[in-house]
Amino acid sequence: MTDLRHYDVIVSPAITEKATMASDNNQVVFNVAKKATKPEIKAAIEALFGVKVKAVNTLLRKGKVKRFRGIKGRQSDVKKAIVTLAEGQTLDVSTGL
Repeated sequence: MTDLRHYDVIVSPAITEKATMASDNNQVVFNVAKKATKPEIKAAIEALFGVKVKAVNTLLRKGKVKRFRGIKGRQSDVKKAIVTLAEGQTLDVSTGL
């Protein structure tokens, strides 16, 4: 049985054009909690999806100020994890957990 803390670490998969291109290099991109560390992310991915993780790279995208119909708003900060899977491992993020 998986630890419930793993569900707090992984927020959602990032479904973007750039993330789709990264899948050619055996990489998957996830939005993660801001306080999540690389070992926590690795443990969560391995426990939830049952795959072997080779490496985890993280980045913090700062929120931007945007205008919508003349009203200023601010996007929130997002932490992303680029997870490189071991050779022969695959992960389909379109299926639910």
